[in-house]
Amino acid sequence: MEDKRPFWTSKYSFIITTIGSAVGLGNIWRFPYIMGQYGGAIFLAVYILLISTICFVPLMNELYIGKLTKKECVGAYEAISPKFKYLGALNPITGVLIAAFYFIVGGWIINYICKSFTCNQITDYGKYFTEYIQNPIYPCILTILFLFICIFFTARGVKKGIEAANKVLMPLLAVILIFLVIVSLNLPNANQGLEYMFKPDFSKLNSKMILAALGQAFFTLSIGMGALLTYGSYIKEDKSLVKSVYTIILSDTIFALLAGIMIFPAVFSFSMEPNSGAGLVFVTLPKIFSQVPFGNFISFAFFILLFCAALTSGISIVEGPCATLTERFNISRTKACVILFCLISVFAIPATLSFGVLENFKIFNKSIFDFLDFLTSNIMLPLNTLFLCLISGWYLKLNGHDVIKNRVLALFFNIGLKYIVPVALICLMFMGLN
Repeated sequence: MEDKRPFWTSKYSFIITTIGSAVGLGNIWRFPYIMGQYGGAIFLAVYILLISTICFVPLMNELYIGKLTKKECVGAYEAISPKFKYLGALNPITGVLIAAFYFIVGGWIINYICKSFTCNQITDYGKYFTEYIQNPIYPCILTILFLFICIFFTARGVKKGIEAANKVLMPLLAVILIFLVIVSLNLPNANQGLEYMFKPDFSKLNSKMILAALGQAFFTLSIGMGALLTYGSYIKEDKSLVKSVYTIILSDTIFALLAGIMIFPAVFSFSMEPNSGAGLVFVTLPKIFSQVPFGNFISFAFFILLFCAALTSGISIVEGPCATLTERFNISRTKACVILFCLISVFAIPATLSFGVLENFKIFNKSIFDFLDFLTSNIMLPLNTLFLCLISGWYLKLNGHDVIKNRVLALFFNIGLKYIVPVALICLMFMGLN
């Protein structure tokens, strides 16, 4: 059995894996279409402001609690006080439920990778996507395949699995993304897409858009599912967190910006709608790929990019529950991963079928897929983050001056932990429930 408390082999390993956790479908898939729905450049400006200020607090807090306690989620909360261990258990539960719908999208990506070389043969991408997700067999198989790949790397452990995967996948992701950005910028009328991204329309600034930007920032950084707390528990004592946290935030933001620069010039070049929602990646972009030179190869590169992003985040989603199982029940990683494979499958298969044979089965008037997305994104993630901030700020009385040398930043951390972030999270949950 692997050592129950492994450590990152280097600061680079910690940063690259934590960036891998943050940089996922939230950046490449979700960020562009959310940005498109909320006005482009003004959303981007607010997003950058929020992710570099408010989001610093819960990100720093989650990593620090992991580093401080050297425990998985339940053990970390229990180390603060035994009465909090059940709150800690919400984190791995959240991870399992997120995996159940997130990995479905991973399966869609695998299908599009396979279809990339025949994309010119598809005439109606909207119809193709709808027919595919309604199929009762292939989406389930590919969802389970993506789950298996994530489980495989997690089962290999921190050094041989998680570190090794991220050291290959993250540089590959960056190279492919830069290549696709160059391709997109050379399309006709690409400047219109850049103008949409970087010329703000202040008339579109409103409270709903601000909360949407904050929600996207929390979502993309993987805050509140226990992955970062678990990764933080593998940090050696001599590593400073402040620079690492801002490196993670900066890298995550750069990837999101590059994703926008890759997508919006292409969308405007072919007179598509930038606010086409979740279908932007699976309907609008394939339609564009079919109309450009070497479209099959570009489509293949794009979905490989998306696969790498989904995989690095998927591994981190699984790691939190895996660490909880191995340390709470004293079992091997292999056994923990087998349990997780079965458990996630129980939720993921019905969620996959909710687009087809189970489409009439509703939970609070939502499909299984939409309910899992709603429950985790709008309630559990902000609630878990709220609990940890309140516990750290008011019960543990965590003082920023003890962990941050910069006095101004330490003061902001203290105020943010006790007041700003909890209020923002309550507003996010209120917006999500309405």
